[in-house]
Amino acid sequence: MSERTTLVKPPPLDPSKSAIENVLELTELSAIGPDMFTNTRPLWHPPGARGIYGGAVIAQCLAAAQRTVPSTFTVHSMHCYFVLAGDATIPVMYYVEHVREGKSFATRTVQARQRGKAIFTTTMSFVRENSGGKKTVEHAVPLPGNIVPPESSPSMGEEDGAGPFQSRRIEILNKGSSNPHEKRTRQWIKARGRISEAGGHQAHLSALAYMSDSYFIGTVSRVHDLWRFGEPSNQRKPGEDSAASEMKARETYMRRWKESEGLEPDAENHQGRPEIGMMVSLDHSIYFHEPRKFRADEWMFTEMHSPWSGSGRGVVTQHMFSGDGTLIATCFQEGVVRLKEERVPITKKESRL
Repeated sequence: MSERTTLVKPPPLDPSKSAIENVLELTELSAIGPDMFTNTRPLWHPPGARGIYGGAVIAQCLAAAQRTVPSTFTVHSMHCYFVLAGDATIPVMYYVEHVREGKSFATRTVQARQRGKAIFTTTMSFVRENSGGKKTVEHAVPLPGNIVPPESSPSMGEEDGAGPFQSRRIEILNKGSSNPHEKRTRQWIKARGRISEAGGHQAHLSALAYMSDSYFIGTVSRVHDLWRFGEPSNQRKPGEDSAASEMKARETYMRRWKESEGLEPDAENHQGRPEIGMMVSLDHSIYFHEPRKFRADEWMFTEMHSPWSGSGRGVVTQHMFSGDGTLIATCFQEGVVRLKEERVPITKKESRL
């Protein structure tokens, strides 16, 4: 039996919705059970990645949970764990659990499952609008100064027209520093097209969650100037259908990725920089500060830095700002960051031991 990427046949793309809304569309499975959902359309498996793009699962879990709370409640925090690599060739099932229903706060846990096993789990907290009182304590990190505007930044990453969002990277701040924790990676990012009015603030929050995973744990490798462009791990085997066309697409993606990193003229690592052997996300947290005061289809500025790496792991923090300088989210991610090690040949004598 052939593999199916979705549980039901995907409907035609909705032209009234943006690309990211179509990508993140969910199908409710009320006939099977309450608060059960599945991906309506196939999910993206980035070239070289172990599984589907993590941002898609993060965003669809949020989208599922948002459909189970009153419209007066908005997400303010989301804490996620990547358990297993997601398989793009089979559907993802989302199960929402109602943990708490309070007057000011509501809690939801969502588990994404494939083949009966959890691949991702998250707990989210929602707050009722205007429940913080008439007087509040307020402060926020300001938007950094002297930023190159998106119109003057080179097009990179998803800007090739194939993805649901656009990204324009800015040169690393303090790139020449000998201290990795002092460096800052920056980019402008936004959803492609115009998010529909029908999607409401929920669609903008799901889009932000999707984009928050863009180049996140990769910040560790960038501030350490590590080589991380080995052969894609998701290559098809020789003779499989569409192998040639898919490999060509992957080669084009990897070439543009390398160009976006400014690797020319050393695009093949002739300098012999330390090489990444494994880099995957372990957990991901988002604090939504102004969840109804931004548009994800307008340019947002993100700045990331890594305060620590060691023991085969790394931690990255991210601030996300709207175009007017409002701090709209703070994110954290920890991931596995292991260097590629040389394999020592085993002699015949050693193999007998």
